[in-house]
Amino acid sequence: MFILNDAFFVKSFEDDFVLKSVIGGKKVSSQSLKEIVETKTILPNTFSFGKTKRLACSILAKNYLKTYRSQGLIFQTPNAPTEIYPFDLAVLAKTNKVIVRYYKIKDSLAEYYGANLVLGHEKFSFKTLEEMLATFSSPKSVWQEVNSLRVAAGYKELLKSKFKLVEYNEAIFDGPIKITPVAIFGYRKEARALAKELGVPYCKTAKEFYAKINE
Repeated sequence: MFILNDAFFVKSFEDDFVLKSVIGGKKVSSQSLKEIVETKTILPNTFSFGKTKRLACSILAKNYLKTYRSQGLIFQTPNAPTEIYPFDLAVLAKTNKVIVRYYKIKDSLAEYYGANLVLGHEKFSFKTLEEMLATFSSPKSVWQEVNSLRVAAGYKELLKSKFKLVEYNEAIFDGPIKITPVAIFGYRKEARALAKELGVPYCKTAKEFYAKINE
């Protein structure tokens, strides 16, 4: 059974360590990493792919150790995700313009995330990490099925260059969650400085963190 207290979640941040929301078609600041650590709460911040306002994170697991961005917060929570997908939901958006690099969409989030998901996407939705891993133990195991569904829905098969989008899973929460901050990660000196300021352990990557706790 999925034991929430033993799971390590990741929330990625932009370079300024502030979560963003899209309101009225414009990107606005939502919560800073500092505010999250101090309040031990993360609020839903995105409307995307036809879903209600939500909070999207990832769960660290063997074969799912990449992150959406190169800096962020690793945390634990007693809250259970509403659903878990074995990839970034963008891979099943009703569009042929699936973009990997965030910097290419950061100024047009409303347009990019405004697409709905293709019919049949529910087959990739799971309630627990264990259920997801039992079906899709690695990114390679889900790649072909994702493309098959896209083609069946009338969209192009994803190029191999988009594979990064299935190297991390997406855990979705529909409401605020209480958290215990575990580590701040990132290559840039700002990440290390922020970790020191907030009294949170630092690591370069989520993969490095995972390796240390599983030594």
